[in-house]
Amino acid sequence: MRERTSHMSIPRRRRAGRRRAVAAAAAVAVAVMTAGALAPPAASAASGPDTVQQGLTALVQDDGLPAALASVRDLDGRTRTYTAGVGDLATGSKVPRDGQVRIGSNTKTFTAVVVLQLVGEGKVDLDATVDTYLPGIVRGEGMDGRDIRVRQLLQHTAGLPDYESLVDEDIRQHRYLEPRDLLDIAFRQKAVFAPGKGWAYSSTNYVVAGLIAQKVTGRPLAEEVDRRIVQRIGLRHTYFPASGDMTIREAHPKGYQKDSADTPLRDYTEIDPSAGWAAGQMISTNSDVNRFFSALLAGELLPDAQLAQMRTTVPVGDSGAGYGLGIMSRPLSCGGVYWGHGGDIPGYETRGGVTDDGRAANIALTSIPDDYAVTKHLEKVVDTALCR
Repeated sequence: MRERTSHMSIPRRRRAGRRRAVAAAAAVAVAVMTAGALAPPAASAASGPDTVQQGLTALVQDDGLPAALASVRDLDGRTRTYTAGVGDLATGSKVPRDGQVRIGSNTKTFTAVVVLQLVGEGKVDLDATVDTYLPGIVRGEGMDGRDIRVRQLLQHTAGLPDYESLVDEDIRQHRYLEPRDLLDIAFRQKAVFAPGKGWAYSSTNYVVAGLIAQKVTGRPLAEEVDRRIVQRIGLRHTYFPASGDMTIREAHPKGYQKDSADTPLRDYTEIDPSAGWAAGQMISTNSDVNRFFSALLAGELLPDAQLAQMRTTVPVGDSGAGYGLGIMSRPLSCGGVYWGHGGDIPGYETRGGVTDDGRAANIALTSIPDDYAVTKHLEKVVDTALCR
């Protein structure tokens, strides 16, 4: 797995080349591309070619992705949804408009919100050590929970190694893994750096954070996410899959992945998402993800003090991006920044975010690109959607 610190990404699994394998499907996909509006499109979109639709079309036609779908909200609050490609390579069926997808590491932001709500309630201290809540759980070569702060978990400055690259793909798809199993895998490695001495993306941080939330509340993390976030702001198509639930409940495009360069695309729609847990297990739609990040930035989920902490970032390399407490900021070509996260999980990749003045865009692909250039194309479409 490769870690991409220059864009909003979870560490990548093995990414064999996909373009040749989906070339024929892409040709079919272009023929069935559709675009439509849930509300009247903005005037700028109506006066000429829709640049968002053009971007999605290019991701399918030129970059060979099976499908792409998007939801975009403009400054006037009007929302437009888009699709391109096919929802099922075997049947050539259309992509469900605003269909459900696995949102991968966007889950980290949900987990961070729960922890920060507990901070606001006086039940968790950001500067307390992991051992304050989970004595002895973090121990390994160069790792000690007595030295790692809760804040460092949420900001990826704890130095904990990532377990993701050590989880075999067949196990990832079919086997249920307990959070403690994920930590056991992670702690076979040594620390990346001493706590607070660097920045390195690691899903292990969020497994520990999720366990802290469970210990403090006495309830499963999935319940807390549902009660504190999903139900609170009315995310009707968002959920944290239950143990053993390998399906996607509502209308959705199928997700695909290659196991190696010499194997065909494989249907990865149904997987056991437990390897993601607090770091990447959730399912949602582009519109619900937009609603979540918009509500978060508007102060609907966190008190001002905790939201300010969340938005305090450290640099992500030389990319211009910053990582806060479970949220990222990225510069826009038209000025300013947008806030979001993004995520990869076998079969799906999502990118997007919202601006402080109310614009929102989220885009999902139905295969994780093996070529970083394709991910850059995806991020360019997000930028286009927010800047047009």
